[in-house]
Amino acid sequence: MNDLLAATAALMAIPSLSHAEEEIADFVEERLRPCAWLRVERIGDNVVARTALGRPQRLVLAGHLDTVPPNHNAEPKVDGDVLWGLGASDMKGGLAVMLELATTTDAPSMDLTWCFYATEEVGRADSGLLQLWEERPELLAGDAAILGEPTAALVEAGCQGTMAARITLSGVRAHTARPFTGRNAIHRLAPLLDKVAGWESRAVVLDGCAYAEQLQAVAVEGGVAGNVVPDSASVTVNFRYAPDRTLADAEAYLRGLLAGTFSEDEGDGWVLIDGADGAPPSLGHPLLAALVARTGAAPTAKVGWTDVASFWEHGVPAANFGPGEPLLAHHPDERVTRAQLERAHAVLAALLA
Repeated sequence: MNDLLAATAALMAIPSLSHAEEEIADFVEERLRPCAWLRVERIGDNVVARTALGRPQRLVLAGHLDTVPPNHNAEPKVDGDVLWGLGASDMKGGLAVMLELATTTDAPSMDLTWCFYATEEVGRADSGLLQLWEERPELLAGDAAILGEPTAALVEAGCQGTMAARITLSGVRAHTARPFTGRNAIHRLAPLLDKVAGWESRAVVLDGCAYAEQLQAVAVEGGVAGNVVPDSASVTVNFRYAPDRTLADAEAYLRGLLAGTFSEDEGDGWVLIDGADGAPPSLGHPLLAALVARTGAAPTAKVGWTDVASFWEHGVPAANFGPGEPLLAHHPDERVTRAQLERAHAVLAALLA
């Protein structure tokens, strides 16, 4: 086995911000092409490699090539058995494990699909995986899937849904010396923000995995000039909802929660900006149950949204499993350890064999 810490550092050294993954896609393609047991296809900056051994089951292993923008951590740094820097956890470590296995596993016990896709860290409409589902869905067909997202080399089942809504409150402009002649839209945000800040999380347990919902105000806009009472103000809220709700359920719930703090009949606005359903645990599938067994630890819930939901939407049960601490994804102190890389590799190698 190659040095997985060094392999991760090499991938981190290739900048791959969302919408700029061509160089890393080239690197991945060049690694996969010499493998005689793989049929490699390139669609945009998505690279898919598949075996065709006639096995009774097919497992898809997928990971995204892009990272979020750097936060003074663009350069990978090795300190003993710890690798620091952008993408170490999310998810260049997972990619390094996938590449090592793809280029060395020539006789797996099931057919394998290795999917390296672009633009996951941005809006879902730009997703490279969505492009593959739309243009070449046969390349993603499988009995089960594993997403190499950071999970500390433990199984995180399913994922939460996510929605974002912008609520705009109206007012009447006036001079700040005579505010009583107008209506301050920014002041009207206070009751709405109080509702969000005072909201109590709901926890849902599905197949032993606890999904804790989260609600946050993530953006506020408003103001005209220093001497003008504002006639418009908006707040954007993000709701991470358990997979027992649909997007329609989540939006209806949030509207009900905030009822009385805005009124569309009086000129206020509600716009659903983005939304994607989650996925329930699918660990009853034999391939995913075997993955859990190989870890020797109980699975937990994936509290964020991942492309596990994309596979679930297309009838493929999936789970999250990869090296790297999930709490360090997108963090300035993002890092991965040699032990987690080697553990993730060992668990997957045993599963594939």
